[in-house]
Amino acid sequence: MKQKNSHSSSSRRKFIKTTALASSFMIVPRHVLGGVGFVAPSDQLNIAAIGAGGKGHSDIVNASVGGRERVIALCDVDFSGSAAKTVEKFPKAKLYADFREMLDKEKDLDAVTISTPDHVHGPAAKYAMERGKHVYVQKPMTHNIREARMLTQLAREEKIVTQMGNQGASNPLHKMVQGWIDSGKLGKISKVEVWTNRPVWPQGGAMPKPDPSQKPDALNWDLWLGPAKQTPYIPNIHPFNWRGWWDYGTGALGDVGCHLIDIPFRSLGLMYPTAAECSVSSVYSQMWTPDYHPDGCPPSSFITLNFDATEKSNSPIVMTWSDGGIRPSHPDIIPADSDIGGSESANGVLIHGENGIISTNINDSSPMMPKLYLNDGTTEFGPEGDVMEEPEYGHHRKWVDACKAGFNSKEHKGLTSSFDYAGPMTETVLMGNLAIRSYMLRKETGNKVQYYGRKKLLWDGDNMKITNLEQANQFVTREYRKGWEM
Repeated sequence: MKQKNSHSSSSRRKFIKTTALASSFMIVPRHVLGGVGFVAPSDQLNIAAIGAGGKGHSDIVNASVGGRERVIALCDVDFSGSAAKTVEKFPKAKLYADFREMLDKEKDLDAVTISTPDHVHGPAAKYAMERGKHVYVQKPMTHNIREARMLTQLAREEKIVTQMGNQGASNPLHKMVQGWIDSGKLGKISKVEVWTNRPVWPQGGAMPKPDPSQKPDALNWDLWLGPAKQTPYIPNIHPFNWRGWWDYGTGALGDVGCHLIDIPFRSLGLMYPTAAECSVSSVYSQMWTPDYHPDGCPPSSFITLNFDATEKSNSPIVMTWSDGGIRPSHPDIIPADSDIGGSESANGVLIHGENGIISTNINDSSPMMPKLYLNDGTTEFGPEGDVMEEPEYGHHRKWVDACKAGFNSKEHKGLTSSFDYAGPMTETVLMGNLAIRSYMLRKETGNKVQYYGRKKLLWDGDNMKITNLEQANQFVTREYRKGWEM
């Protein structure tokens, strides 16, 4: 049952601030209370982690802002792994296995970071938001398109401060790319190419299989499954190899699409795509027929997304995505010995205009590193080194500050990935997965196999519906296990 917002901690802070103003004749110097840098308990945010291991460790550490905020609870289905480091970091935090229990019991909780496998993002965020908790959710924001739309609307209704964990969105070099586009230096822009060397985990037939004879030592398998269908334990899927399974992960697109696609989506002011189509690689058996793995992501894919013209581009945009190490051809305008995108051209974005090209990336050693190449020989390059003055560009800290300031604050409006933006962008990323899964739809008649989903899919973004292949709409959402419905 949905619960009304109590915003108990927000009310606590408001009461204390009001009381302080009314009792101004009793002002006590801050150094008397706790020295330089002291933060009064009433000014601290009470935060918790849903998913405390792996990326969850850095998320909650960064959200604590060097101890400025109070971490009161940690939730994980396995505290024996990397989550143990988080427990050591926050020894006073209460420990939970089920986020629902934590959110119901911790009445003074203000906000949560959610850093679980992709399939739990939506249910955990919805449960927290309905209880008035602000949310920081790792990318992709959700496992499917319907969940992203639902959370975007819920955040507005409940006035929840939100942020998605694509920290590169807070990279100040975005302004350089934005400036080149807004200035008109590229001229008319009609084409964007995005690519990655992912996946770097098992996909398709290489994925582990359920093994009822094995039992995990410390992992709560039932809670790990969450909304996914009940299945016997799958060895080695936790803590990382879940990415290649549709039930739990979102493949290469979900892993880095919200980083890479974010750059052109933001810079060009894109919204929902109008169409999507794809082709994928297949593993062939000795009989030269494709091995069919509908439960797993393909080893590589090539996707085309179409967008209407926007205020920042007066022509329709065609965006292509390729993964599995497939990358676009090297443009003539870029010197042959120069990388396109990142180091060794492993990941990158090319924005093509009539006057030139912008090349950028998410390479770890020099994130984004934007480069402008114009047809007249002019070039402009961003810095070769990182520009991160605080952890992950302050992406978490800015969210925490916005939580304190409130939903209608300039701090919240200034966030780079609040759900008002991250929702439509995530839907676009997940549209690529809808195309992949539709591509594998097939009908068998005798010895004949028909792959009837291999067509250009027309998308009605406002109504979240493929208009020319009804069977594809099953991938807009998912089936939920009883007790985990959204």
